[in-house]
Parts: sequence; structure tokens; C-alpha cells
Amino acid sequence: MAKKVKLDPINQEIDIQTNDNLLSGLLAKDLNVWKECGGRGMCSTCHVFITEGMDSLSPVNRREIRTMEVITTANKCSRLACQARVIGEGVVVEIPSGMYVSEIENIEDLIGSRAKENILHPINGSILVEEGKLVTRSMITQLKDTQIEVSEYMAKIQDA
Repeated sequence: MAKKVKLDPINQEIDIQTNDNLLSGLLAKDLNVWKECGGRGMCSTCHVFITEGMDSLSPVNRREIRTMEVITTANKCSRLACQARVIGEGVVVEIPSGMYVSEIENIEDLIGSRAKENILHPINGSILVEEGKLVTRSMITQLKDTQIEVSEYMAKIQDA
């Protein structure tokens, strides 16, 4: 049986089957949520905030706790959408604003422009470039280094 999940701040609802994770519904809506680690709970690209209905989700597991310990924007309302299964009604999800550096196809194209939204680190959720900031060559180097770091990290966890 499907449960209604409300999405803030876009004020939409999605249906998610009982015991399915939040990520499945968010991906079906083409929202700014990724699954860099393949839904294994090891990155922050599906990090969301639960503003209502935390008790209508499955309990937080050890892997999720460990991953959320490194997410700099995490708080008591944080969950990884890939690990949070919907078990009841009344869930309201807020998606963190910004885009993950792994979503950018050609980083070089950003030089000299202002970031249209926060650019986030896919492992710890930190802001690499703030919205509205001018993107400089040194920022590009940092973003490229971050992409390499993330690729190496993901390769390591895929082999584990």
C-alpha cells in the first residue's frame, strides 16, 4: 500500500510503497537527489531533512549513523533517503539546496561565472562554492581535486 510523502519547499506529494525507501520516490520525481554510492548509505548525495513524520520511517541503522557523522550539514532531522524506509503516513521531506560537484559535467565551464546554487561535496555535504560567488581558477582546482577524491573513495567502497 502506498504512503503519501510531502516534499518541501516545492509543495508536492509523492506516493511511496510501504517499506520502500524515500530515495525511490525522490528519484522518480527527478529531484536534485543522487545515489553516488548506489544507495548503500555511504555518501551524502541523498541526504534529506525530515521536517515531520520521523516516526513514520524505519529506524536509523549503524551505517547511516556513521555516514551522517561526516555530513557537515546534518542535524537531528537528517536522514539518508536510501536508508529511510516509509512505514507510515505524515512524512514531510525537505531536500538540501545546492548541487553536488559530481553532477557538473565540465567544471572548466564555470570559470568566471557566479555559482547559480551552492556546490556541495558529495561525501560530507559541505559547501565547496557558495551560491552567488564568482568561480575562480583556484576553486576549479579544488572542485577537480574533490571529484578525484570522491571517485577514489567510491571505488574503494565498491571494492569493499
